[in-house]
Amino acid sequence: MVSPLCLGTMNFGPLTTEKDAHRIMDRALELGINFFDTANAYGRSIKFGLTEEIIGRWFALGGGRRQKVVVATKLYSASSEWPNDGRLSARNIRQACEASLARLQTDHLDLYQMHHVDRETPWEEIWEAYQVLCQQGKLIYAGSSNFAGWHIAKAQEQARARHYQGLISEQSLYNLLSRQVELEVLPACRDYGLGLIPWSPLASGILGGALQKQRKGRRSEQYIQERVERLRPQLKAYDAFCQEREEQPANVALAWLLHQEGVAAPIIGPRTIEQLESSAKAAEVRLKKRDLEQLDQIFPGPGGPAPEAYAW
Repeated sequence: MVSPLCLGTMNFGPLTTEKDAHRIMDRALELGINFFDTANAYGRSIKFGLTEEIIGRWFALGGGRRQKVVVATKLYSASSEWPNDGRLSARNIRQACEASLARLQTDHLDLYQMHHVDRETPWEEIWEAYQVLCQQGKLIYAGSSNFAGWHIAKAQEQARARHYQGLISEQSLYNLLSRQVELEVLPACRDYGLGLIPWSPLASGILGGALQKQRKGRRSEQYIQERVERLRPQLKAYDAFCQEREEQPANVALAWLLHQEGVAAPIIGPRTIEQLESSAKAAEVRLKKRDLEQLDQIFPGPGGPAPEAYAW
């Protein structure tokens, strides 16, 4: 069982100091957030595995921290230029798991996610490696990230043939501005019983009140500024929608995801305690049917699942 929101840790190290990261994780537990997401590659602009190390040192402080957290990490990215230190070969699955366990200072991973699909490694090899780690007690559940719907189906059918439970979650880009997963990924998750974990629920902050921030003189990266300009009419309508309901835009965007069938827990990535506390309020926002319909008008989706979205 996981909390409605997942604490994303990608900022820990590069943008958030270790001391502040520890404070954020402590506060997250106080707020009832028990699901933490990370990856072996996070922090690599400074040091590969840095974010996992920061979390590991927080676990080592004791006080039941590790026992209270459902920790999810990922593998795929190469840890070096050596050709076998990346992707989803049995060798890399084994060595990446051992390395993450050491950095996180724990004896098992609750959820071990494939950060991307590996089109070159057969599923027989991937699942064999995962099953061995499960038998050794080093991981409990398997998850995917950035998979297409047919990748999920193939993975699950191969797992079924091995009498293995296979994937229990898929982590995808999903927000009011990026709804492509509604075509096939979300239907596949629903059919196979996977929980969808949306990443970038605020679309790099665009759904977190981008127009308000502009008016206050806050600058963002060039590509975000350009996207905000393209979306200005929609964002104006969205701001008005949020103001009418006296809710923060970021919390409405998160709440919308929580109202989608099959969504387990959107990932929030706070850099500060204040951002964490603000995002935590999203779980309390209730959207009525007419609210959801109005948001669909402002940010239209693909039209439902495939093939009905584009065919009869």
